[in-house]
Parts: sequence; C-alpha cells; structure tokens
Amino acid sequence: MQEFIQLTEYMADEAGTIIRHYFRQSFEIDTKEDETPVTAADRAVEKRLREIIEMHRPQDGILGEEFGPKESQNGFTWVIDPIDGTKSFMIGRPTFGTLIALAENGAPVLGTIDQPISQERWIGAKGEPTLFNGKTVKTRSCTSLKDAIVGSTSPSQMPETWPKMYDQFKSVIWGGDCYSYGLIANGWLDCVIESGLATYDYMALPPIIEGAGGLICDWDGNPLTMASEGQILALGDASLKEQALTFLAA
Repeated sequence: MQEFIQLTEYMADEAGTIIRHYFRQSFEIDTKEDETPVTAADRAVEKRLREIIEMHRPQDGILGEEFGPKESQNGFTWVIDPIDGTKSFMIGRPTFGTLIALAENGAPVLGTIDQPISQERWIGAKGEPTLFNGKTVKTRSCTSLKDAIVGSTSPSQMPETWPKMYDQFKSVIWGGDCYSYGLIANGWLDCVIESGLATYDYMALPPIIEGAGGLICDWDGNPLTMASEGQILALGDASLKEQALTFLAA
C-alpha cells in the first residue's frame, strides 16, 4: 500500500503543477455530449496521469472522465477525475479538486483529494487513518440530524429531496464538490448527500471518509463500489446512518 500511496502523491503533484498553470488564466472550454463543460486543463491532467500509470503500473486498468476505460489485467484499476468541480475551476473558485482512486476488484482501497491552489491534500488507504497534509484527521461527533450541517453540490441533483433537507438538518450548504468530503474528514461538516455522481466522482471518497472515522454508502446503505449508481450518503458520525437513510427513503 505504501507503494501505491507514493505513486498517488506523485500523480497529485503532477496534476497540481498543470492546474496551477491554467488557474485564473484564459483557456479553452468545450461542452461534452452530456452538456457538462470540459477544459484544456481537465484533458492535460488526465493525459499526464495516464502516462504515469502506464509507466509505473502498465497492467493496471484506468477509468478516467475524459478518455474512457482501459481494462485491468490484474484486478487493480485507477479511477481518475482530473478536475472534480470544473465549473468552480472555470470561475477561479478554489473548491475543486483532483480525485485519484485505486480499486481492487471493483472496491476502493485508496483515495486522494488534492486541492492544488490552497495546497490541501487528503489521502485515505484501506485500514489506515486518513491523512490531511500528512497529519491524521478525525470526523466529529453528531448524533442527531437536527444538529447536523449537510452539504451538497447542487439542488438540481435531487429535485424531490433538497426542499426537505431544510426541515431535517440544522443547516444546508450548497457547492463544494469533492472539497466537502474533505471537510467531513476534518470534522467541519457532518454530512454530504448527493445523487447522479459518476464512478470517477466518488471512488476516491470511501477510504478518506472511513479512515477518518466516518461512514459512506449509497442511499440503500450499501458500500460503494465501481458498480454503484451514484447516490451518495457520507457521514462524519456513523450513528446518523439510520436517521439519514430513513430521511432519504421518505
């Protein structure tokens, strides 16, 4: 696992160098078939990370947002979102991040969230404590939804759910993309609820949340894998699970 961690750190360093070159500069923006934006920076980062994986781990699979899948020959697959939060990146708001995950037989075993502008990095590995800039972090205690602060990227993800969140939670915070999950790990946020996420949006998150003492699952309470449908519930305090699942089921 230490070999994998060193490799993902190197990949995050390389991604950050590219992103800082483009941040708050003029760059090309295209619209993909799903109507979401993609920038030259997204493509440049993923291209570089794929080069690194091919050099160091040629038998591993790759699933990236911009260039599609490469089949694994050994059960290991790297899952890459070069810039999670492209819209934030486009407007110069530093709440986006690079997501790098490693899955073994479809289950996440390593995850990294890297914010290259503020230079904040979370690394989680299966069975290991989560590190934030090299130091162990821990989620905070919160045993009631009424006392919990919940975050989500956009109400458009959950048209039937989001209005009810204001009645169930202490406070609702919008925006943040992957950065919000890092805030859970650091004990500043209690919950994130999202829907419609792709595999590369969530695969890095379980080792980070769980290694900090939290819980992350789908809306049915199942662990996240590469086959999950993209409905995500992340909690700093695992004791909130049944309350949160009951809310989502309703």
